[in-house]
Amino acid sequence: EEDEAALEELLGPSPLAPGPGAQRVAIVHPAVKWGPQKSPLTTAELQMAEAVALVDTLQNWTVLDKIIIPTKNPNKKFVFGKGNFQILTEKIKKLPHVTAVFLNVERISSLTKKELEGAWGVQVFDRYTVVLHIFRCNARTKEAKLQVALAEIPLLRSNLKNEVSQRDQQRGGSRYIMGSGETFLETQHRVLKERELKIRNALEKLRRKRTLLRTQRRKCEFPMVSVMGYTNCGKTTLIKALTGEAGLQPRDQLFATLDITAHAGYLPSHMAVIYVDTIGFLTDLPHNLVESFSATLEEVAYSDLIVHVRDITHPETILQKATVLSVLRNLNLPSHLLDSMVEVHNKVDLIERYKPTEENALAVSALHGHGLEELKQEIEKKILTATGKKILTVNINLEGPQLSWLYKEATVQEVEVMPEDGRARVKVIIGSSAFGRYKNLFPHSEIFMS
Repeated sequence: EEDEAALEELLGPSPLAPGPGAQRVAIVHPAVKWGPQKSPLTTAELQMAEAVALVDTLQNWTVLDKIIIPTKNPNKKFVFGKGNFQILTEKIKKLPHVTAVFLNVERISSLTKKELEGAWGVQVFDRYTVVLHIFRCNARTKEAKLQVALAEIPLLRSNLKNEVSQRDQQRGGSRYIMGSGETFLETQHRVLKERELKIRNALEKLRRKRTLLRTQRRKCEFPMVSVMGYTNCGKTTLIKALTGEAGLQPRDQLFATLDITAHAGYLPSHMAVIYVDTIGFLTDLPHNLVESFSATLEEVAYSDLIVHVRDITHPETILQKATVLSVLRNLNLPSHLLDSMVEVHNKVDLIERYKPTEENALAVSALHGHGLEELKQEIEKKILTATGKKILTVNINLEGPQLSWLYKEATVQEVEVMPEDGRARVKVIIGSSAFGRYKNLFPHSEIFMS
């Protein structure tokens, strides 16, 4: 009960949440025209479209205006050059009832944020704060909520510096809190450090619980398939199509899935597998945010196979692929998982006579069921290789102990009884070590490879 009370305290209302009211947002995208910061795989218009999609994900948030302004260096204090900053400020001031500006950069410093808010007279958000707020709104489980709270810590630290410098200006230097020997800054830093430690401990407890569940699942020998991809590429729709799970409700929005969810399905040989739905990725997703969700993503390292889903209709599909592969490489996954990955080109129903140009990629429409059988066969082939399992048919004597042994040590698929000679033909999925034991115990058994 004490643990529960402490957890509830950590999951209380966020001091960083923009509040429940409606937001009328002007999106400003700093377009880098040249230099190392310009991405060759995208355009300012496509980056703006993604920023709009992020805002549209939030309830009661409306895009009031979209402004693309060139800059040489988006990392400088005011992001833009003097002349462009002046033009931008005038534009924002003229917008009716604007309540916030979403500056489409990964992260701005607390000092830049303060200066921009002073100049424009409204709240200013960067990608970190907008994505974090989407996460906050979509977090359903305790684990997801804790991960959001952990991702907020760097922002709270950054805000603290700002707050302290303001106090120092007002009071003429930092003050010690009465009798404590600590400055205000030291006290607040200590409080934040304690909060971070509590969140990490709570997450560690949940991680241990998940490890226990994983061990139990391993005992049942269900192979695990992690379904990954850029946010809104159709992962949940694909899992629904592969499993037939009616309760799954895919949503056409960014970051609809934040928690790991597991769903059982069957492959062509009737082998049961568990499909794991994971958080989607995003270009320029701040490192702290990815790190906070690493506990969720660590589950991927224990899969037998990764299925990488791509929205092949998206104009930035190549950049999205590069983003996903980059995150996967940073997760330090076993090399065999990266090498055996299945690439799925989804939403092919929207492109006439689509043929994948990448070798071994499978064309699928999760919505209309196109290409699903080929995908299941490919998953089964890779799973059998990854797990060392074999699909066999064995002829057994019904009076002997073979059938009960197979039920205990393998997965029996079909039993075809031949009553006239007291025998049966049994189709099984069996692991390598169990197969070795079977051959030792029943050396005269007739075995046929499927």
